[in-house]
Parts: sequence; C-alpha cells; structure tokens
Amino acid sequence: MIDELRQIAIFAKAIDHGSFKGAAEELSLAPSVVSHHISQLEEKLGVTLIYRSTRKLTLTNEGERLLDSAHIMQQAVQVALDELRGKSSEPSGVLRVTVTSGLSQSSLVNAVTTFCSRYPKIEVHLEFTDKKRHLISDRFDLAIQVGKNKDKALNRQTLFEGKRCIVGSQTYLSTCGAIQTPKDLNKCNWIVLAGVRGSKSTLKKRGVRSVEIEPKGQISADSSLAVYRFVKSGAGIAIVPQFLTIDDVATGDVQYVLSDWTLDALDVYAEWPSNAAKDSIVRLFVTELCEILSSPAYSKL
Repeated sequence: MIDELRQIAIFAKAIDHGSFKGAAEELSLAPSVVSHHISQLEEKLGVTLIYRSTRKLTLTNEGERLLDSAHIMQQAVQVALDELRGKSSEPSGVLRVTVTSGLSQSSLVNAVTTFCSRYPKIEVHLEFTDKKRHLISDRFDLAIQVGKNKDKALNRQTLFEGKRCIVGSQTYLSTCGAIQTPKDLNKCNWIVLAGVRGSKSTLKKRGVRSVEIEPKGQISADSSLAVYRFVKSGAGIAIVPQFLTIDDVATGDVQYVLSDWTLDALDVYAEWPSNAAKDSIVRLFVTELCEILSSPAYSKL
C-alpha cells in the first residue's frame, strides 16, 4: 500500500506540472524514475493512466478518475499536517484560472485586484482566452465563463449577470436610417460572435410581445473583443456585453440600438473541479469574488 501511495503522489505531481521533468525537479528525482514509478502503477492497476507524447501528457479516463482521488488524498494529508504543525491560518498557494477573454475589460479585473490585496500570499495566474479549456487536462484550478448556468451544479457559482445590448458606431448608424422597431434591424449589417452564429436572441419590451432575432452577417469573429472592435470601426451592429460599451457610449462614439428593448442577461460563472475541498483557496477565491462583485462599487456590471 505504501508503494502505491507514493506512486499515486508522483503521478499527480507529473500531471500537475504537465511533464515528468517538472515533477522530477520538485521531488528531487530523475525524470526516468518518475516515469518508472508511473509505469509500475499502471502495471499494478492493469490500466493506462497517461498517453505520453513529446509535447505533453494526456490523461485517459482512468487517469482522470485517479487524479481526482489523488488530489483528495493530498488535500486531506495537507490539512492534517498543517493542523499538527500549527500552521498559520493565512491562506497561501497558487491559483491557475482560465477566463473568457472579453472579461478582461470588465470589473472582474478590479475584483481580482481587491482579492489579491486581501490575500497577499495567494498567487493568481490568469489566462484570458476564448478557447475552450479543460480544467483537469489543461491543469486549471478554476474557469470563469460567460453563458447560461442552467444546471446549477455544486461546483459552479454565478458571479454576476452580464447585461447585453445592441450597439453600432455613430458613423455607421447615420447611414442606416431610423431604427425604431426590431424589424428595422434587418436592414443593418451584423457582426456575429462565431461561437453563437445561428443562435437566436429575444428582445423584450414591457407591454409589447417579445421578438426573436437571428443576427446574420458578413463578418464573424471568435472573440467578443474583436466583434466590438468591428462595431467601433463602422462595420455594422452587434450584440455585445454592456460593460464593453460604457465609456464609448459616454463619449458618443458608440450608440445603443433599440435602447428601450432589452436582451436576456448571461451568467458570468465560475466552475471548479468537483473534488475541490470546501476550505481550499479555490473556494475562497469564488466566495470572495461573489462578495466583492455584489458590492455597490461594482453596480455597473
């Protein structure tokens, strides 16, 4: 049993570092020794845990299941050791977070700054991207995404609702004529977010029947930031997060279209591995962000 526990710990370190070399450096072992221990573990279990390539390690289904258990084991041991050592209660560690790129322009950035000032011993490494990232295989502790948090899973938490709006540049809208009803949108060029191309959105107005629209345009982009840049360049209109537009609307460079109609807001939510302990810095980060973002200082969201 002791040998298996050691091998499981080495396996987890290799995945967390993304390479045998990284795990070997932390554990003061040779990479070949790390590889040997994992091979022995696979032989004992009778399964393949890792697909090896020159570039990266990829977990099999069995490897993902074992990694979840390995992290639970490590966290339990760490908690026990900390209690025995009388370790300071000040949280510390490293958080790797993948975030939808458009949120780099939102008050989420200010909220993370506030969190880091409260907890100076926690390092927060953020990757802003529109590529779909996998928490386990890409070695992230947390993902912050935009969408509909429909299933309300125990390892998901809505941070705030992101309002959406239809916008166009002042230059472009001056060429379109009056846009007074949803039907008038048909005469406009749309810039579309590639990930939701072909999706319908619902416009609502009190006292009036809701209207479904399906934006179709010549230009699509895989980033909400790029879509908004096309709007500002005068290429057409688009549905974008409202937080992107506040400063430009104030200067008059961009205008809201059909401002008396509303679109359903999208959830900005955090998701983390289901095995994250309740007292982990992952859960602390999410709890603190919720508290910070719900304060009056962030009401613009």
